Amino acid sequence: MYENRPGFTEQQHTFLGRDHHRYAFTIWMAGGGVKAGMTHGQTDDLGYWVTENPVQVHDLQATILYLMGLDHTRLTFRFQGRDIRLTDVRGNVVNEIISSAQFREQRES
Repeated sequence: MYENRPGFTEQQHTFLGRDHHRYAFTIWMAGGGVKAGMTHGQTDDLGYWVTENPVQVHDLQATILYLMGLDHTRLTFRFQGRDIRLTDVRGNVVNEIISSAQFREQRES
């Protein structure tokens, strides 16, 4: 897996410096049960806004943990009366990027 840093935009802020593409980023994944040769999601022409198939950080974390054979909902601990987990109370596996039903069945058994 490779993830890039959100890139600089051409917009300049007088006191704050250059703006970043903070609403979209790119991750390249290969092997480990990920479908080969596919693109999931799309941005506008500037790469600033997600226009198709957004994936939240919690969903990405849940998917990576799933590919590693871990159920993110079971990685929970209680702290100050609240159940805490890496994916917080959100996080859904992005099944569209999983290579096959056979791989999913192996992980669930």
